[in-house]
Amino acid sequence: MRYCFFLVLLFFPGFAFAQNVKEKNYFVEANYFYGNILPHNNTIKHLITTHPEGVFLSLNRKTYGNANWQSEYNFPDYGLSFQYQGNKNETLGDLYGLYGHYNFYFLKRNLQFRIGQGIAYSTNPYDKEHNFRNFAYSTRLMPSTYFMLNYQKQKIWKGLGFQTGLVLVHHSNANIKAPNTSTNTMAFTVGLNYNFNEQEPDYITKKDTTRFTEPLRYNVVFRSGVNESDVIGSGQYPFYVLSGHVDKRISKKSALQFGGDFFWSLYLKEYIRYMAIAYYEKNSDPDVDYKRAGVFIGHELFINKISLETQLGCYVYNPAKINGTLYQRVGLKYYITDQVFGAFSLKTHAAKAEALEFGLGIRL
Repeated sequence: MRYCFFLVLLFFPGFAFAQNVKEKNYFVEANYFYGNILPHNNTIKHLITTHPEGVFLSLNRKTYGNANWQSEYNFPDYGLSFQYQGNKNETLGDLYGLYGHYNFYFLKRNLQFRIGQGIAYSTNPYDKEHNFRNFAYSTRLMPSTYFMLNYQKQKIWKGLGFQTGLVLVHHSNANIKAPNTSTNTMAFTVGLNYNFNEQEPDYITKKDTTRFTEPLRYNVVFRSGVNESDVIGSGQYPFYVLSGHVDKRISKKSALQFGGDFFWSLYLKEYIRYMAIAYYEKNSDPDVDYKRAGVFIGHELFINKISLETQLGCYVYNPAKINGTLYQRVGLKYYITDQVFGAFSLKTHAAKAEALEFGLGIRL
């Protein structure tokens, strides 16, 4: 019954204000989902007791090629989406999320692939006295990412359409605070969409046959944030990362990167001391240097003023030998100007998150 209420919340404002958004080429969607929390870690198996279900409500704005990047990506949509996920487990609690997203289309625009990034709210996070079994979430607010693949038909009857597919939702606070085992929900989706436009403008295909060239660019980025080791109650500490890399555009959409990172992670200093005391039989040095340095290769995908950045790094200086040799970074960049950008990224060691990084950089 509650999902019917959510559908009304979505579609009633849409019909009421259709005249205001009609000229802006909007459509709305409501997706119901039902699935499973994947048992990626033994410490959360006791929390997987049933099948979570919920809804995604989305407002989307269409593009038609008024800017060059739109036709290059087959006229994607962009918009906002809201998620409710009922985990049906008192310890785990429920989740509410708000996301920005892009929709990309394939197979004559019948196959829709969505990437959403936002923030989620947990109704019952970890508490050492009242909810000590919830190792999945330790903060009420946390970053969240989802990927949705739908087969979609629009305007089957007037403005009303249908879609069905799969969604993967990741909830994690990126080790801002321990514990942070996180959850990954895989679910089946089914839903409706409604277009406000009876007729749509033609897609504008702008073919630029000019060969794209750009010289090497030099980037400097400063990143920071707070995080905590896996030892619950060990405390949150700031970290600082100074990065430099050179990039080479190989097309309008893509650039390759090569560079290095210097890490000052103060939580490691405390963690090294803790391990030397708690596991004294290992004879580890409590004064070993906690600082690290690494080199990386990467790729940047440009979508208008936003870009998706992926990097694979290797530590060349890591005397504490914690978290292995390789590290990864996945993030978003927003170009404030052609040379100045803000960055939001997640640094991990394989499936284990270490830090949520906020940065500011310059590209010369």
